[in-house]
Amino acid sequence: MFVTLVGMVPSFAAAVPGFAPTEPARPGPARQGSLDDLGMPLAEVTFCVLDLETTGGSPGNDRITEVGALLLRGGELLGSIDTLVNPGVPIPPMITMLTGITEQMVMPAPRIEQVLPSLLEMLRGAVIVGHNIRFDTGFLDAALVAHGYPRLANQRVDTLGLARRLVRDEIPNLKLHTLASHFRTAVEPTHRAFSDAAATAEVFHSLLERAAAFGVLGLDDLIALPRIRAHPSAAKLALTTKLPRAPGVYLFRDREGRVLYVGKASNLRSRVRSYFSGDDRRKVPQLLREATRIDHRVCAGPLEAAVRELRLIQRLQPRFNRQSKGWRQNAYVKLTDERFPRFTVVRKAPADDACALGPFPSASAAQVVREAIETAIPIRRCSTRIGRNAVAGEGPQCVPAQLGVATCPCGGQVSDEAYAELVGQVRRGLTSEPGILLDPLAVRMHRLAHDERYEEAAATRDRLSALTRAMQRQRTVAALQRATRVVLDTPEGRVELHGGIPVFAADRASLMDAPQDTDMLLLVARWLREHAHHVRIVEVDGELASELPRLPSYEAGRTGSRISVRS
Repeated sequence: MFVTLVGMVPSFAAAVPGFAPTEPARPGPARQGSLDDLGMPLAEVTFCVLDLETTGGSPGNDRITEVGALLLRGGELLGSIDTLVNPGVPIPPMITMLTGITEQMVMPAPRIEQVLPSLLEMLRGAVIVGHNIRFDTGFLDAALVAHGYPRLANQRVDTLGLARRLVRDEIPNLKLHTLASHFRTAVEPTHRAFSDAAATAEVFHSLLERAAAFGVLGLDDLIALPRIRAHPSAAKLALTTKLPRAPGVYLFRDREGRVLYVGKASNLRSRVRSYFSGDDRRKVPQLLREATRIDHRVCAGPLEAAVRELRLIQRLQPRFNRQSKGWRQNAYVKLTDERFPRFTVVRKAPADDACALGPFPSASAAQVVREAIETAIPIRRCSTRIGRNAVAGEGPQCVPAQLGVATCPCGGQVSDEAYAELVGQVRRGLTSEPGILLDPLAVRMHRLAHDERYEEAAATRDRLSALTRAMQRQRTVAALQRATRVVLDTPEGRVELHGGIPVFAADRASLMDAPQDTDMLLLVARWLREHAHHVRIVEVDGELASELPRLPSYEAGRTGSRISVRS
């Protein structure tokens, strides 16, 4: 067995036998790269180019006959392995004709269990490179498992996948010999492990030069490149070259400088480059065709990125952001201001109304909550205008009054005092006594389920769940607004909330002057709920706690044909 672990030598193109061995390799498991390693510049990544020769094509039945490996970093050779392996089984004549390896050649060679410690030491912390690397790692994993080692956890780069992505239109096929001829490598592949590994290393180096045109500068870019299949806008990958691997917001702009789309990411570079590979949303191809520039702003963490994204979408209303159209579709449920109030769905946000709920993403979602309230309390449902001096019961009865599901002035004599009592119940149910609204719905749901009227029970359950969520949102927003100033220690550093709105040191004035919209307050509340175990309250001006009773949560599930609800 010939093993070398050397310092820096001029180039891996000189990867041929003859280097003097240094200290022996130490056995140990291969280490999987960390997230920081994935963002490492390619010049700093250690690659191990690997090739094996075997007795056949099945890792379960065939054995390794030769190992060739080169350890490279920054184009320099750090070490190599070139050894035949005694497979312990006969070598088929067809394999001997292909590789030139005979049984007489491997008879004095070490067994694979003697080679593995040195090979694992070379692979420690390295990214494995190979041509059709799954074949080689499949055999190597089988040998490792057979001798009590864990499977390889290293990141892998396949020159076959890179070539398919970068030079498929320039060559008749993707065989290693064809690629070596195309790139005029100094070493010719000969179906021997070390020469094939050396040729693969040179092909890999040439492919890296091609990949640089696509903005491939880091390990994460390289690993993702084979998945970016012949994308029509792949040439625009170069727009991502300056994007950092950090949290922040990004803006796609067209040739006129107009913002097409705003997004947020915990890793700006990785997220934006994913648009060229795994993002199959319908409008993404059009977005990439129109984009000519990608701007970004680095943020301290996900909260700041989410806040800035929302602010930018609200201000710029980019046409590719679905959320920018959402505010025009928002709906609210509010109690009307008339002699006999009723609930109605409106588009404009009510001002400081305790009996208003929202926003809802659509009028139909708001209608579900309105129906839940009207089911719990028989408040009037008809839109008939009843003047201050009109006598109840003078006009024709509305359908809900005829069915007895609503207390409506058009259905008979209803005093202002009696109706005011109903309205008072609704107000208390939405504020201090939620059971007034939730308990009748829960009782109705269970009764319908008991009577095997499952569709009606499910509809009641949906109304109950929607009403509970709407009430919880209202409480959350109110609690944040009551707390004039809150100082928090978070994973992103110290964050101040003014009336529930995050204020960052870089632009304190602009964010403090921004309107305190419900969407922003809900975003902050959701973030606080998700990170509650990692946030510490440092200071509070005002009131952050609530004296209102806790709202139940309803979790629906199905068992056979029955509906079960846990609260």
